[in-house]
Amino acid sequence: MCHGGWCFDQLAEQLRRHHHRVLPLTLTGIAERGHLRHLLVNLDTHIQDLTAVLEAENIRDAVLVGHSYGGMVITGAADRAPDRVDSLVYVDAMVPGHGDSCFDLVSDRERQWYLDVVDTGDAVRPLPFFDPRSTPHPLASLLQPLKLTTDLAHIRRRTYVYAAGWETPSPFTTVYQRLRGETGWATHAVDGGHNLMRDAPDALLRILLDLADPELLRDNTSSNIR
Repeated sequence: MCHGGWCFDQLAEQLRRHHHRVLPLTLTGIAERGHLRHLLVNLDTHIQDLTAVLEAENIRDAVLVGHSYGGMVITGAADRAPDRVDSLVYVDAMVPGHGDSCFDLVSDRERQWYLDVVDTGDAVRPLPFFDPRSTPHPLASLLQPLKLTTDLAHIRRRTYVYAAGWETPSPFTTVYQRLRGETGWATHAVDGGHNLMRDAPDALLRILLDLADPELLRDNTSSNIR
């Protein structure tokens, strides 16, 4: 929320050094694309942002990495472009099912934040500690339920990376604890705050590199990284 693809710059550069192709995405109506917020921007818009890149770049076997709200987007994209997506990585993120909205899946603390809208009433204000480049986030994208047409059984690998260093209770603890016991998920707890790209970039890089290397991958794994 509120951030552009530039929040992945450090991670993207490190992955490219290991010869991976990386395409950080800024969603419509946010950051350098904030001038488009006057359009009707919702969750469907953001899913289309991602599927359009997959199609335009002719990408197959993509590993989609979604942080926080981005979990909504990568789930929807995997449903709509099943022939282009291999794996999903949720970085301290929502893991929605059919009919879930972002608003449904967070705690009361986050809902109070979502309702602190700008004067026009259509976007959520960035929190004070966010990157200074952050901009208001389209409110409709947080309220729109996700529509899924499949059970995502075609996704070969699913990974959840939990930030264990929140200063306040994490809204993602419940989903992390649930996924630890589910078949088909690899889970990792990383000692860092919600923005793991900034707080624990090396740990997150190791997880992604292991995922990309079939010889290092272990299904149904769980780890704690300090």
